[in-house]
Amino acid sequence: MSAEMIDRYRGVLVGSAAGDALGATVEFMDRHEIRSRYGRHTEIVGGGWLSLPAGEVTDDTQMALCIARSIAERGTFDSEDIADRFVEWYHSNPPDIGNTTRLALQYLAGGLDWREAGQRTNERMRPRDASNGSLMRCAPVALFARGDADALANHSADSSRITHANPLAVDACVALNAAIAALLDDPGCDPIEVATEAASEPEVRDVLVIVPGLGAEPEDASGFVLATLQCAFWAVTHHDTLEAAIVAAVNLGEDADTTGAVAGALAGARWGHQAIPTRWRDALLAHDELVTLADRLFALSNGRG
Repeated sequence: MSAEMIDRYRGVLVGSAAGDALGATVEFMDRHEIRSRYGRHTEIVGGGWLSLPAGEVTDDTQMALCIARSIAERGTFDSEDIADRFVEWYHSNPPDIGNTTRLALQYLAGGLDWREAGQRTNERMRPRDASNGSLMRCAPVALFARGDADALANHSADSSRITHANPLAVDACVALNAAIAALLDDPGCDPIEVATEAASEPEVRDVLVIVPGLGAEPEDASGFVLATLQCAFWAVTHHDTLEAAIVAAVNLGEDADTTGAVAGALAGARWGHQAIPTRWRDALLAHDELVTLADRLFALSNGRG
């Protein structure tokens, strides 16, 4: 069981990064443009509007790495330390930062406490801050807090509130991480049922419960947090393999890297690291660190930290 569980832990972080790197190539294209240019986009080749090298990841994985490194090094979930790491990353001049995240990090860099920074960002930007910038990065929390439902919900919420205090963004992180944790324990579970039960916001539950009945691709693959949540759950529950799920998510277009990252985390929890195509694993520049962090989070979650 431990070997299988470790494989799924690795699958969450590496799967999310693979979805991110695959999606970065076609980010901001609509699905018709993707089909016209690629047919079906299936390879991690870099490029895209950021002109990334093949195998490089975007802010989705970079911010998830901030969370994973913090937990791995400190042995606990520490919002202040994570906020500090976000600011350090911000000061490295990354090529892409979402608008909500950028404003929150400016507040943090100016000395505001993480709670106040997130809340002030919400007050200034709502409802536009109901975006997916915290959903894309929250999966490491599920790896650490699996097995403790209260800690899982609280840490997932706080990981969002650092930059995205909008209730929909917060609750989406809680729902997603509940599903990831459940899949780690039982890959045959119904992640939609788990996520719906974990959600407290009616709008979050509403976008999830209709996923099983979707007869075609979701129409909205934008940066709206509930659109990303729905697309990711659709991809993982309407396809039979990790590769098919991530490819389907990315080929929806629009915010393709984030849809891919969130779907990749769910798919990795269900099917594991070994299910990730070798060509994707070999291409990912951050692969080895992601595996090391996943192993460390597994040890911490099982009390061996």
